[in-house]
Amino acid sequence: MRTKLIKRFLLVTWIVFLSAIIAIPTVIFMVKNDSFGWFGGLPSLQALERPDPDLSSELISADGVSLGKYFRQNRTPVTYEELSPELVNTLLVTEDIRFKNHSGIDLRALVRAIIGKLTFSFKGGGSTITMQLAENLYKTNNDNQGYLYKSRIIGSLITKVKEYIISVQLEEAYTKEEILAMYLNTVPFGSNSFGIKVAAKTFFNKLPAQLTYSESAVLIGAINAPTRWSPVLNPENALRKRTEVLWNLTKYDLIDTIAFDTLNAKPIELSYRVDNQNEGLATYFRTQARNFLVSWAKDNGYDLFDDGLKIYTTIDSRLQGYAEAAVLEQMDTLQRYFDEHWIEGNPWIDDDNNEILGFLESAMKKTQAYRTLARQFEETDNAEDSIDFYLNQKKPMKVFSWQGEIDTLFSSYDSLNYYKRFLQSGFMAMDPKTGHIKAWVGGINHKYFKFDHVQQGKRQVGSTFKPIVYAKAIQNNYSPCITAVDVPICIDLPGQDPPQWCPDNAEGRWSNEVMTIRQAMAKSVNSITAWMMNQLGPQNVVDMARDLGIESRLASVYSLALGVADVSLYEMLGAYSTFANKGYYIKPYYISRIEDKNGNIIQQFVPEEKDAINEETAYVMLHMLKGTVEEGSARGIEYSLKVDNEIGAKTGTTQNASDGWFIGVTKNLVAGAWVGGDDRSIRFRDWPLGQGARTAMPIWENFMLKVYEDKTLGYTKGPFERPSNPISIELDCTKYEQNLNPSDTLNYDTVNPDDFM
Repeated sequence: MRTKLIKRFLLVTWIVFLSAIIAIPTVIFMVKNDSFGWFGGLPSLQALERPDPDLSSELISADGVSLGKYFRQNRTPVTYEELSPELVNTLLVTEDIRFKNHSGIDLRALVRAIIGKLTFSFKGGGSTITMQLAENLYKTNNDNQGYLYKSRIIGSLITKVKEYIISVQLEEAYTKEEILAMYLNTVPFGSNSFGIKVAAKTFFNKLPAQLTYSESAVLIGAINAPTRWSPVLNPENALRKRTEVLWNLTKYDLIDTIAFDTLNAKPIELSYRVDNQNEGLATYFRTQARNFLVSWAKDNGYDLFDDGLKIYTTIDSRLQGYAEAAVLEQMDTLQRYFDEHWIEGNPWIDDDNNEILGFLESAMKKTQAYRTLARQFEETDNAEDSIDFYLNQKKPMKVFSWQGEIDTLFSSYDSLNYYKRFLQSGFMAMDPKTGHIKAWVGGINHKYFKFDHVQQGKRQVGSTFKPIVYAKAIQNNYSPCITAVDVPICIDLPGQDPPQWCPDNAEGRWSNEVMTIRQAMAKSVNSITAWMMNQLGPQNVVDMARDLGIESRLASVYSLALGVADVSLYEMLGAYSTFANKGYYIKPYYISRIEDKNGNIIQQFVPEEKDAINEETAYVMLHMLKGTVEEGSARGIEYSLKVDNEIGAKTGTTQNASDGWFIGVTKNLVAGAWVGGDDRSIRFRDWPLGQGARTAMPIWENFMLKVYEDKTLGYTKGPFERPSNPISIELDCTKYEQNLNPSDTLNYDTVNPDDFM
């Protein structure tokens, strides 16, 4: 009886096999010529010529370092030549040992798979690497499904036929090496890594060419179930799978048993890091660049997250690293001082240094947490009580600290109270000759503080605006040697309330000292700057600011001279760079070109440029800015930076020291920093503690020390470039000193600019 059953089974199996042999060509013909929509479509020949999966777009620094990627699936392609032999061997013994000998379909494996399914003794699949590639590329399990797919079994068989057809077409169009590389580029490996290049970097911080047999076994073993065999999520499973894959290498004589025992005895040594926008270099810059690139891609018919674009930036990774280090070193130290300063109080204070009552409650109403709860309880009784209850409910969370992340239990109010106490910073450096932005630091930690303080943020610029006033004066033939007296000044404002503007100096006193306007700018004397504003007229100063690239709203008022306008650090650096570029304004920019995935240049970016001021005015302004370093508020700059070097600079501190600024100019690099609280009311109680010379200038000093120390960068000390023609304005004020008459200069209206030509 048993023998009859076996014979009957073999007969049925043979009939099924012969029927399949006869039916397969017919089915293939019908699938290819599906005029009734029974089977669903196949990819076009054009699609077969470009079998590209979604590709990450990459942001690349001017010195060739990857700054980060934009992706839906984190994938970067490789060629066969970029794969290690160990990786290739591991893949073949695991997925398709006869890959090099078949033409897209392995009949032996296919028959084994069919018999396995029929006998319920299934061991291994019949899909070749080429067939798996076909599935990965064209999603034959999900897309192009016809009427017959309503039957799951029939649909599954049609899918296999499609994969066979596509596999044959792929084998005809590509070499074995190309197919193998394409396969590894399409496979997901877990941890948001798609393709072997990203997987090698994510798990081992290596390139695919550097992968060993042990590392290859871990990655290849995870292909069919990335979560189940993940060395991070399920390390014990991953070890067992690695053993299985390594044994296959022994089975096919690629390693001997001694090597197997040695490799198998070692633990999996990971160097694990998942790419994300909160880690690595230039996190704030990447976010700002993304905002521009999304718009650019939409306008030009590209998908930033799928098309594998190469975006080349002007950022120098070395300068970026030095800038980030300089910001973090200063802000860590400054925060300790700030915390000690406010150890017995809250730092949100009004102009009279009194705590602002209800500050946190008012700030909470601007948060997403409050708005979400407000919508949830908007139609309920006692809505505010319910909202308040949940906002005060503690929950586990990680919070930022300068010593590292802290696990704690915080309510929403606790979190707000904690984060509002942090000082923030922005820093940017650029080449004034080219407009290339070289470093961009938008804040202290992108993971916890998303707001960018380089371009997105605009704050009162204080005395850093004064050089714009004096640039207009120099353009109007005023000499740096013109003298004025530091005394109270009031400017009439007809028809306004109050009818006069009478600015104070920062210290609240006047020296009655006769000084040149160069000295006045260097020492940030408000009274003399206000007098100069009265001489020039507010609208003329606004026009000068526009010429120098300031695009923010500027009210044509006298107080503009003292920096009451909100302007970005990005704009201020562009303006100052004009002085170092012989009066030629170049709008700061950060993308030089964009290439497609094949290396073809899609767009070469050219900056906006214009003649803003003449060469002589620009050079005289550099001379004026040097005064700040020689005898003004920046004279405390690190001495070694000044040796054999010309530096122009300006500090800035707004009323009550809410904002501290510093901008430094050298012959080939302009850089600046802003420091303050995210809210203007968060500040030091004492004005001197919040001065730009104390808060922002150390960042610039630290950065420049690192830059000059790195000889590979090519930034050297030296003088500013002189104008092409002789200077007509007298810069040496010593010849006028013995002729200064305080009684004359007290009456500002008697000053004649022509006397100093």
